[in-house]
Amino acid sequence: MTTSITVVDAGPLSLVQDLGRPGFAHLGVGASGALDRGALRLANRLVGNPEGAPGIEVTLGGLRLRVGDPIWFAVTGAWGPVLLDGRRISLDDARRAASGSVIEFGTAEHGLRYYLAVRGGLKTDVVLGSSSTDTLSGLGPAALAAGDVLGVGDTATAPIPALDPLTLWAPTDGAVDIQAHPAPRADGFTPAAVAAFFEEEWSVSADSNRIGLRLTGPVLARRGDDELPSEGMLAGSVQVPPSGQPTVLLADHPVTGGYPVIAVVTDASLDAFAQLRPGQKVRFRHAR
Repeated sequence: MTTSITVVDAGPLSLVQDLGRPGFAHLGVGASGALDRGALRLANRLVGNPEGAPGIEVTLGGLRLRVGDPIWFAVTGAWGPVLLDGRRISLDDARRAASGSVIEFGTAEHGLRYYLAVRGGLKTDVVLGSSSTDTLSGLGPAALAAGDVLGVGDTATAPIPALDPLTLWAPTDGAVDIQAHPAPRADGFTPAAVAAFFEEEWSVSADSNRIGLRLTGPVLARRGDDELPSEGMLAGSVQVPPSGQPTVLLADHPVTGGYPVIAVVTDASLDAFAQLRPGQKVRFRHAR
């Protein structure tokens, strides 16, 4: 009999995510996948799964699950109260939930997105090789809703490891330094705008999501107002619309865009955007 987990309450936004479906941009399909890839990889390692096994990305909290047969699970990413049968548990650690147990995610206190991995991975619909939910295109499983039943797979490939204290990590509440390269279109901005991008401090806008993270700060002026042809976009591209306020494209970004790109965030810095909260500060630094 297949082990299952029932969604009692889905919270604001809970999505099935793996490491995405790269390689289909020529078909107009973005990669999607977990915003905090490191957190998903860690959660899977803690329960003996391959790093890319499907898990749940929980935005802010509110998810409540009821377990069928006993499972092992781990929660990483954001820090906050996660309860097992009403008792707060430690994060970044494998835990066993008995049959009928309830796992509940309280509001994140640090960071924004939790990641839940279950030993064996989740059994979900696979689209173009991935179980990820793309909120822009609608590909992949729908956002979780109360009453959904999730199957647990058999993809575990290793025993549950002993806890490594070096894996313990909490998202910062302070300013975050992000490594970025100037983009080919940076010459379309005034020298003062390029300097301001790398020298000023930016604030995370509440008007952000998995498609893009908007920033507020000084207006980045262009040299002219000529329209650009639509171009291919990468996750980490920093577009600047007519408002002069930059947007960092994230996992569910469109594969093309017409706004000029002033910089591109390094792949190693991308995961940090998953945990940035509204009002938090960002400083861009020249990648070495």
